[in-house]
Amino acid sequence: MIDQDTIVALATPSGSGAIAIIRLSGVNAIHLAEKQFKSVTGKQLSKQKTHTIHLGHIMDGDKTIDEVLVSVFKNPNSYTGENVVEISCHGSKYIQQEIIQLFLRNGCRMATAGEFTLRAFLNGKLDLSQAEAVADLITSDNEASHQIAMQQMRGGFSSEIAKLREELLNFASLIELELDFAEEDVEFADRTKFKELVGRIGFVLKRLIDSFAVGNVIKNGIPVAIVGEPNVGKSTLLNALLNEERAIVSEIAGTTRDTIEDEISIGGIGFRFIDTAGIRDTKDVVESIGIKKTFEKIDQAQVVIYLFDAAEFKAEKFQFKVEIEKIKNKYPQKPLIVIANKIDKLNDAQILNLKSQITNLDLLSAKNGLGVEELKAKLISFVNLGALRNNDTIITNSRHYDSLQKALEEIIKVNQGLDSGLSGDLLAIDIRQALYYFGEITGEITNDDLLGNIFANFCIGK
Repeated sequence: MIDQDTIVALATPSGSGAIAIIRLSGVNAIHLAEKQFKSVTGKQLSKQKTHTIHLGHIMDGDKTIDEVLVSVFKNPNSYTGENVVEISCHGSKYIQQEIIQLFLRNGCRMATAGEFTLRAFLNGKLDLSQAEAVADLITSDNEASHQIAMQQMRGGFSSEIAKLREELLNFASLIELELDFAEEDVEFADRTKFKELVGRIGFVLKRLIDSFAVGNVIKNGIPVAIVGEPNVGKSTLLNALLNEERAIVSEIAGTTRDTIEDEISIGGIGFRFIDTAGIRDTKDVVESIGIKKTFEKIDQAQVVIYLFDAAEFKAEKFQFKVEIEKIKNKYPQKPLIVIANKIDKLNDAQILNLKSQITNLDLLSAKNGLGVEELKAKLISFVNLGALRNNDTIITNSRHYDSLQKALEEIIKVNQGLDSGLSGDLLAIDIRQALYYFGEITGEITNDDLLGNIFANFCIGK
């Protein structure tokens, strides 16, 4: 049941700013706003057209709280599908609270997390996957995650699932119809065409499931561990990548004793760089803990950058080769970039000798910024962006991934049933279950716990 209360919340980030927006939604939203709003031209909000903006003052009795712009959106042509009022006031925290408290005293209640979008879903303005994409859009912090969220919010994923569900539902209806004429032994559903459909649905589901590997990386960023012996320039490289003095740099070995993390966008993809403690034998208890964390971060990272000091390199004393081989053997599928840093201290002959000693070596001077752009290009090459560039549907939501996996399991059972000549009543069981999982994604099948878990992750005001 849709809550009939009129809700209010701050729709912009909390804190002081130039402008803040306070949003009301509900049957009485316009009426309640009208009671506290005094238009400069004497207009009544309830008599104004939808999607109009009005200048005036928010009044608490005879007291003027602020000069504001009030936007009116009448149902069903609003974000929530209800009457909505948005008050643009000055961004003082005091003004924001005064206006919100005024409406709470006069018939509104405080909105819960994600309640505006929940009402949009319940009123049929968005399906569930589109509603979840709203949250992803708000939290998107790079071009790729923004592009995916926009595509899903516009219904790209929903329409693909809806089409599959509709086709499967049509055949399910024919099979259910057969059950009503079981004694006549007739077939309304063409088994050959049905098998073709099941094969096509399975193919699409596998493609969507496979896209989650890319989607998860784009949504959460790619963790990159920068490792190596002490004082080889790991922190300098982190600073060069971030273009700021994020990590402390000194000539003293062991300066970094804990991991330092920060994220940047490269080519529209988020990369989370982890500067780790230098790997060496040490009796320092604190540094030892940092080194232990280094190996934990290597385990968590999707890409590892191994850095060494080119100026200190001696082929006969290539001690860190053992560590490189350890990483390669333990994580054969994990990209490993071996970089010689401080090449600004070498001449051309020394650089050629270095490259002849180590295969697939990258050269860098983190201090001078040489090779940093080439490193960024190499990192981007590890991400398969084909689906993103082709504007294909990409799954980023673990709930969708789980439902797609379960739907595929049921489709495989249906396919096996068709191969073995299973009766219509048994086929119908697996078809119904597949339809259930499709419905879970778009929200045609929901429960209070599911909705509570999804919308609890939204910010209040959205």
